[in-house]
Amino acid sequence: MEARHSRMNNKYLADGKKLMQQGDYLQASEKYWGAAVQMIKVIAARRGMELGTHRSISEFMSMLDREHPEMNLWILYTRANNLHINFYEDHVPPEKVKEDSEAVKELIEKLQHIQ
Repeated sequence: MEARHSRMNNKYLADGKKLMQQGDYLQASEKYWGAAVQMIKVIAARRGMELGTHRSISEFMSMLDREHPEMNLWILYTRANNLHINFYEDHVPPEKVKEDSEAVKELIEKLQHIQ
């Protein structure tokens, strides 16, 4: 399970980058959200857990944030979630989509160090 989520994370990151370059900020928003979620699921899988709902993902991230308050995981997660909302609402200006996608990359990098 962990390997599948890791593979999907990498795919969504690559897709998001390509879509950003093409100026498709809506689709890029969802790909970056997906990349974040897949990395969250990697950490959950390492702990023998499977996450399947937005609630379970948010609760798991809240727990990780309590475990690692110095990493500001919740703040980064909410920026990823903002991209997910943007996919449906188209409310985030392109420059902020770019900033939030960088926050997603930072979140993923930090999560890679958590067991």
